[in-house]
Amino acid sequence: MEYIVFWALVLGVLAVIAGKGIYDEHAASLQFLDKLKNHYGEIEKKEYRPEQYASISRYYTRHPSPNQIDDITWNDLNMDEVFQSMDGTLSSAGEEVLYALLRQPCEDPGELERFEELVTFFSEHENERIKLQLELNKLGFTGRFSLYDYLEHLDILGERSNLKHYIFLLLYLPFFVCCFFFPTVGVLGLLGCMIWNILAYFKEKGEIEPYIVSFAYVMRLLHATGKIADNLPGELAPEADMLREHRKSLGKFKRGAFWLMSSGRMSGSGNPLDIFMDYIRMACHLDLIKFNSMLAQVRERTKDVDALFFVTGYLESAVVTGAYRRSLGEGYCVPHLSREGCFLKAEEIYHPLLEDPVKNSVSVNRGILLTGSNASGKSTFLKTVAVGAVFAQTIHTVPADAYEGSCFHICSSMALRDDLMGGESYYIVEIRSLKRILDLAAHRVKVLCFVDEVLRGTNTVERIAASVEILKSMAYSRTGNVLCFAATHDVELTGLLEEEYDNYHFEEEIVDGDIRFPYKLLKGKAATRNAIRLLQMIGYREEIIAHAEERAEEFLKSGRWK
Repeated sequence: MEYIVFWALVLGVLAVIAGKGIYDEHAASLQFLDKLKNHYGEIEKKEYRPEQYASISRYYTRHPSPNQIDDITWNDLNMDEVFQSMDGTLSSAGEEVLYALLRQPCEDPGELERFEELVTFFSEHENERIKLQLELNKLGFTGRFSLYDYLEHLDILGERSNLKHYIFLLLYLPFFVCCFFFPTVGVLGLLGCMIWNILAYFKEKGEIEPYIVSFAYVMRLLHATGKIADNLPGELAPEADMLREHRKSLGKFKRGAFWLMSSGRMSGSGNPLDIFMDYIRMACHLDLIKFNSMLAQVRERTKDVDALFFVTGYLESAVVTGAYRRSLGEGYCVPHLSREGCFLKAEEIYHPLLEDPVKNSVSVNRGILLTGSNASGKSTFLKTVAVGAVFAQTIHTVPADAYEGSCFHICSSMALRDDLMGGESYYIVEIRSLKRILDLAAHRVKVLCFVDEVLRGTNTVERIAASVEILKSMAYSRTGNVLCFAATHDVELTGLLEEEYDNYHFEEEIVDGDIRFPYKLLKGKAATRNAIRLLQMIGYREEIIAHAEERAEEFLKSGRWK
């Protein structure tokens, strides 16, 4: 009688736990479905832990491209913040592939046509988009580690056997039989075996835990891609066929998949049923057994996993791009790109991170030299055009009324710093940065480059002399394959480079003794200066102001310092 009461109590607890889990999941799914239907285009800002954000770049670093944006340019343009502002992904595959797309501008306009078709399709077909997003949400994230942190290092684990795990399982059998005849002895024996197995579990888990996370994600990836392939309509047959093809060779992973891929295990949802199943895994080593059986297979099927990861991430990147477009309202355009010439034309382009941006238009087929007073908008304009060019060749979406241009290798030399750890001065860091741009041009790569304050780390005479030669070598008229946007405070460069560069400028306005910046791009050289005026506005002595103005005027007239 006692054992009947015992097992009835166990079954009752399990029923309550399962019911609570089912109810919570149903409520969450209804809320999520409403979000997908009624809030598409409302991108919530994600919180990134340092180790989590570091893992986002793993797919990119494992798949280098000759046209990729280097770290200097990525940091110059604050592209981490740009990425975060549009990252509405629901899975690690989407997150890592979207990051990789932004870092690998396309040089062939034809390669972006399919991406545009996917973005348009999911933007216009809500039901298909929602079906895809529901599966992506189930796929979820890998947590602290990227799948690629471990797939390429599986040999470290060596050969593994399940024999000891089967022995641990057999220890339960005699005590389980005891429960029907001697309940107290049986229950105590089962608890003892459970404690022993849990201790042994954690001893081994520490070594392979990251791999368990990765393999669990592979299992979920298999399940998700099967559903995705079945749900994709005829217009997306190429993607569906690719998913089916690569899933075939991974069919053996499906057996016993539950022990590695329960719906909430990797997401940390707190579902009571998932928590209970974790204890079952610990007590019975079921996930360790499944892990060992998978290890030999996954070593031979890494390319198939990689293909499934990419196709899934590429589809989600198209969905996220559609949402990002909707978040911009009418403030975006689809670019017109060309492999011919060396030109760029943008109408009413603006920076996507600015809350109240001032839009500007520019049309150039050779380099431009930007001058203007401090804080007038030169650096922001350079970043605006650069980010627009990156967007044009990656997500095929530009924050502008219109954009046309060649396909470029995009690079910059803007927000540099001293390399304290490497022991290099700002000037050394700067000339290394500029040389990499010249090296690209020398290899006949079509380059779009952005340079802010050339050689600011050295004296005036040598700076101007070297700047003229460097910027001339970057000019369209010299090489025919470089389009350079350069900003400078050295007004002398506008005359020395007028045959190679078009001059543009920004200027300030003085209104009621206060200085304001309209941030509008104007043709020609800057005709105003504000550095001395700012000294006056914050209360420097009149004697200093007057002498400074006198020296500046004398230099502008004679070209020499008095």
